[in-house]
Amino acid sequence: MSSLSPLSPQPSPTAPPGGLRRSLGVVDGVAIAASSTAATTSIAIGMGTIATIVGLQAPALLLLSFLPVLGIATAYARLNRSEPNCGNGYTWVGKSLGPWPGFLTGWVTVVGSVIFCAYTSAVMGSVVLIFANKAGLRSVAGIALDPSSTGVSTAVGLVLLLGLTALAVTGMRATTRFQFTLLVFEYTVLLGFCGWALITGDQSFSLSWFNPFEISDGTTFAQGMVLAVFFFWGWDAAFSVNEETRSPGDSARGGLIALFAMLGLFLFASVAFQREMSLAELIKNGPQALPYLGQKLAAEPWATLPLVALMFSAAASVQSTLIPTARGLLAMGRDRTMGPVWTRVHPRYGTPAAGTVIVLSIAAVIALLAVAIPRLSDMLLAAVNAIGLLVALYYGLTALACAVRFRSARHDGLRTAVLAVGVPALSGLVLLGLGGYLGYSYLTMSDHFELSPDNGWFMFSLPAVIVLVGLGMAAVAKYVRRSPYFTTGRGTDAEAIALPMDRTAV
Repeated sequence: MSSLSPLSPQPSPTAPPGGLRRSLGVVDGVAIAASSTAATTSIAIGMGTIATIVGLQAPALLLLSFLPVLGIATAYARLNRSEPNCGNGYTWVGKSLGPWPGFLTGWVTVVGSVIFCAYTSAVMGSVVLIFANKAGLRSVAGIALDPSSTGVSTAVGLVLLLGLTALAVTGMRATTRFQFTLLVFEYTVLLGFCGWALITGDQSFSLSWFNPFEISDGTTFAQGMVLAVFFFWGWDAAFSVNEETRSPGDSARGGLIALFAMLGLFLFASVAFQREMSLAELIKNGPQALPYLGQKLAAEPWATLPLVALMFSAAASVQSTLIPTARGLLAMGRDRTMGPVWTRVHPRYGTPAAGTVIVLSIAAVIALLAVAIPRLSDMLLAAVNAIGLLVALYYGLTALACAVRFRSARHDGLRTAVLAVGVPALSGLVLLGLGGYLGYSYLTMSDHFELSPDNGWFMFSLPAVIVLVGLGMAAVAKYVRRSPYFTTGRGTDAEAIALPMDRTAV
């Protein structure tokens, strides 16, 4: 890799604010948002997981959770039109609600994404091990190649994560082309198998699947809703590259198009899974539900196609998660709330390459720590629940920031007031309320600590530690680094940060 140079206030006619080159359009935004949402991965590991919590009410919760998520998306779109910034929530919340909640928004966004990269690398490794088992390779040097083992899956996944990081460093155009190739294949396979399951499944369709009142327990409802929100998480990745997008409106359109497409895909898949599999089958197979569906519906080699689609989806989602994470840290680094290393940009590819490599390294460490939870399914459930609470927190804060920033719109007519203030405020309060209620439920459901997704103290401790560490990092930024972000909420002048021309851009 060639040497990295820090961003400097050099003029560059081709660089937008933040030092990144504008070359992306609406379609690129859709690809990044759809890949980051990782529909195939969410469906593959989520349908069985959500069934263990809410039974057959997954379609109801997916539809219900879409409403606050849509409200959050409108807040992102409005804030993005007002101020396109690769830091998005971190910058917007800092200016509207204050630097402490703003920094916390950026922090939990970054940490949630790093955790996602860590556990998704284990998913990729598990799929590779399944392929190895199908080929008759079940052990190497006395080590069993068990796809359900967290340790072995993680070791294989980290090798793949290294390759994806290298591709993310080489530039956005190469990344989005790669994403399109993966998306076309995985959606073709997913639609084909789910469509066949919908037609031939022997489980009777029931409208009760769409009735959330079938869930009688409040804690179960809250946990299911947070998990359903997690299904949609990732559409906001399109807003993290809006400084590399030709128009801020393209980022909003890309994110919203991907969001509605994901809703249709999730509802279609959830009904298809429940038409083909009983509740007991969904629970038993957990994160292996999609490969199991392939085996039920087709003989080899066709039964392997869902596995390939899952592999492609996991790879695409990890890569598209690395992109906004590194750019969010770039925004924090240029405001001196994080160290200057995050502002180092590759002089040839025009990407925050140093930050991308560091994110990879941290994700690898977290993945290795997760080996303490031996069963892959348990590790995934713990990680998904932790990320779900973090997502509810930063989506909620960003929505409230929108309501506060555009509160004067209440004088511009009922429609404008509702869209600019009412919908974002209500959506944000709903998600924050769900997260708070679920956190309280975790604290009261256990009387001891144990490394298990069934232990409430453990489930609460993961997001709680992340938030507490974030507040500690904020204190360092304010009192040690003396970041101007904590004085003005604005940080450094992004317009003054420029990058040499991206010579590889098309």
